[in-house]
Amino acid sequence: MNAQSPEGGDQGTISVAEFVGAALARLGLRRCFGLVGSGNFEVTNAIIAAGVPYVASRHEGGAVTMADAYARVSGEVGLVSLHQGCGYTNAATGIGEAAKSRTPLLVLAAEAARSAVNSNFAMDQSGLARSVGALAERVYSAGTALEDVVRAFRAARDQRRTVVLNLPLDIQADRVDARLLERIPDPGALSPRPAGDAAIQRLADAIERSERPVIVAGRGSRDAGPELRALAEQSGALLATSAVVKGLFRGDRFDLGISGGFSSPTTASLLQGADLILGFGCALNMWTMRHGGLIGEGALVAQIDHEAEAIGRNRPVDIGVLGDTAATAEAVTRELAARGSAAERYRSDEVAERIAASARWADIPYESISTPERIDPRDLTLRLGELLPAERVLSIDSGNFMGYPSALLDVPDEQGFCFTQAFQAIGLGLATSIGAAFAQQNRLPVLGTGDGGFLMAIAELETAVRERIPLLVIVYNDAAYGAEVHHFGEGGAELGTVTFPDTDIAALARGFGAEGITVRTVQDLDAVREWLGSDPDRPLVIDAKIASDGGAWWLKEAFVGHT
Repeated sequence: MNAQSPEGGDQGTISVAEFVGAALARLGLRRCFGLVGSGNFEVTNAIIAAGVPYVASRHEGGAVTMADAYARVSGEVGLVSLHQGCGYTNAATGIGEAAKSRTPLLVLAAEAARSAVNSNFAMDQSGLARSVGALAERVYSAGTALEDVVRAFRAARDQRRTVVLNLPLDIQADRVDARLLERIPDPGALSPRPAGDAAIQRLADAIERSERPVIVAGRGSRDAGPELRALAEQSGALLATSAVVKGLFRGDRFDLGISGGFSSPTTASLLQGADLILGFGCALNMWTMRHGGLIGEGALVAQIDHEAEAIGRNRPVDIGVLGDTAATAEAVTRELAARGSAAERYRSDEVAERIAASARWADIPYESISTPERIDPRDLTLRLGELLPAERVLSIDSGNFMGYPSALLDVPDEQGFCFTQAFQAIGLGLATSIGAAFAQQNRLPVLGTGDGGFLMAIAELETAVRERIPLLVIVYNDAAYGAEVHHFGEGGAELGTVTFPDTDIAALARGFGAEGITVRTVQDLDAVREWLGSDPDRPLVIDAKIASDGGAWWLKEAFVGHT
């Protein structure tokens, strides 16, 4: 019989909660976000004690979205700690967004004991996880704790999945031998595998037959930028991205920018002129392909992805290839080089000149709609682009405004843009920007949000203030849910449910301890220059009273086929 420690546990043992916290640290998780309740108090403290920095949010939904954004921008597995029951359901939208985006995220969720059938916290947590697209795992016992934690971690990392790891309260209290921590395996990454030889040959054949190929990279190509650039140069292809990896090909003179609703007329025209579209790690969904409108008649479509179920999910494809995007691109480049196949194809000087002149919305002239009381959102965004440092990490909330920062603000690379839009939920932007700020601490964090989304999530402004984050928040304030106003207003519908009295958002920001300014004209933005020059350590919220655009062009694209 083992002697007892003064705390009541066996000498040389630790609780399962302590074991899980220490194990996650040993597996290499480097930051945890969360909101602590009774169910996850001990395990969160164990994570901190193991040396993992912790960020406390003001809402569980914010905590999950912070961890989601951190994972996307850092390239690491994200970690979030949640209370059971109501704490978990508060996080459901954030979990759904991460799952639909295939973010490698580990959601550590306390869970009511199996025997506590009458507990207020009892619910089917695994069922909720699966309903929004996440994987559900559990720590089943003290004896399986090691295997359960490692299995969940590897699923998050290697399958790029959002995994809910349930930790029942009764299991948390059980004891395990502390020496079990020494058996945590080296997490070593999987070696990426290219597509098979036959598929490589087929892709090379398609490229050799084409005259105007275009590579469209999606979130599955975030780490494949150099390989795709090399393939484009070898094959004579133009380059484009889905919105989520904006900046991946920045600096390449044949970079078209974003494919989809944010495409400029020049970008859309060149995409429609392609006779071969190569989608690397790209869903080719209705947003990226404008409901198919960016695919020219007779164009061949190839989709390359490391997930078999992703191929052909959103649209029929002529060539489906299963393989890692970077490794496959590299293999096709080698095959083309071995064949001696190198041609200008779509990469002509004339096309390069068109791209340089008008592929970016910022280079296209427009007629301003600013008034002394309301600023044109284009005037606002372009002036901020001039004022802000180039080294920035830009996050975007959802709404009618979203195309302005997405299309008009440049970012240095794909790690400078965070676009949590897979669930199309407004209100995720503020938490997104905080998570991105922790992942890119040498860049200025910038958020583009609407008044509706910002007010929905404003509690997390206190988190940014407490963490001393120099976050620039651009609130495109039209005192409405603008998407609904512009969509339903055209039919003469009553809009009282989606319009609101004007709110002094700058004053609210100051109440949270941030700085706040009201902007009605471009001259009002001089205050931003002063803030930047003050070596800021707290957020600046811009309450920009914007003029109505009558409904943005990307909004009209989004509502095609919808009522």
